[in-house]
Amino acid sequence: MSKRNSQANKAAARERLRAERERQAKKDKVRRQIVVGVSIVGVLAVVGAATWGVMQLNKPSHWEAAKDAKNVTAPKNTSGDNGTTVVIGKSTAKKTLELYEDSRCPICATLEQAVGETVHKDVDAGKYKIKYIGATFIDNASNGEGSKNALSALGAALNVSPEAFLDYKYALYSAKYHPEETDDKFKDDAYLIKIADTVDALKGNKAFQKDVKDGTFDNWAMKMSATFDKSGVQGTPTLKMDGKPLTGSDGKNAPMTAAEFNTAITAALKG
Repeated sequence: MSKRNSQANKAAARERLRAERERQAKKDKVRRQIVVGVSIVGVLAVVGAATWGVMQLNKPSHWEAAKDAKNVTAPKNTSGDNGTTVVIGKSTAKKTLELYEDSRCPICATLEQAVGETVHKDVDAGKYKIKYIGATFIDNASNGEGSKNALSALGAALNVSPEAFLDYKYALYSAKYHPEETDDKFKDDAYLIKIADTVDALKGNKAFQKDVKDGTFDNWAMKMSATFDKSGVQGTPTLKMDGKPLTGSDGKNAPMTAAEFNTAITAALKG
């Protein structure tokens, strides 16, 4: 091999080596760019997730938003500010029994089971009207939803008729369907509809069911709850007539038997 060919071969080898190094350097550069890009995307994703999380924490809950709603959808058969005045009975009845209740309240359930039918008969007979004020403080104490959801469902029943409202309230408080205070069962729309199917006016009532599922009267329920909060009443059940509490034999608590209730209501009607 001539000296010229040997030098040419070496030069060619060096050129191939240089070209290979350049290709490798380009690959390394691209790889670094990809790693940096992925890292930036990852950081942005973390930042974005954190930002979204903060936004969600700061976002008002459904019920808080309902509480602050400016436009309130009130059920039929209501009156007053935001439809929070619910009075049921004959217009000829001279006196009104105020009834303060929380749907999850176990003592309210005991009262309703004991005197609910008596109240219904008295209202039908025109002895007195009833004014209902619904509360949701048990939810507030337990971070629940059942009191609010049941109150909204009661609004849906009232939208059907006052009679449907009374019958549905009675069913909610029944021994068969009323849950323990610690069991937030009324937060489940399906359970509320199941109970409603025991009421003739609500059984299979698609409009009622839609209102429950859609939360049509959620904002009304929150306004009603605010009415209770402003009333000064400290607990449920509380019964009043002419601004005075109706109490049982202990002189402190609501009458919890039919006999005690009849005695208290008879005295109140004469007063």
